[in-house]
Amino acid sequence: MGRTAAPDLKLYMDKKLSLELNANRTVIGILRGYDAFMNINLENAQDVTDENNPQPINRTVIRGNSIVAVKALEAIGN
Repeated sequence: MGRTAAPDLKLYMDKKLSLELNANRTVIGILRGYDAFMNINLENAQDVTDENNPQPINRTVIRGNSIVAVKALEAIGN
């Protein structure tokens, strides 16, 4: 099984993202940093798994191996 290249997240810096995580969890927040393993640092984060009861997290680091999908919630420029 070949290794896939990590996505270039530079375009997403300081933008609001939605991260779909394993175990059907969803977290939104502003991307403040990332590394080669796609570990992601979010600020003003919220766990929105239960859409009716979002839980504030504030700052958090999400391990790359937990991330299933990344969605931009703001327009991404060039």
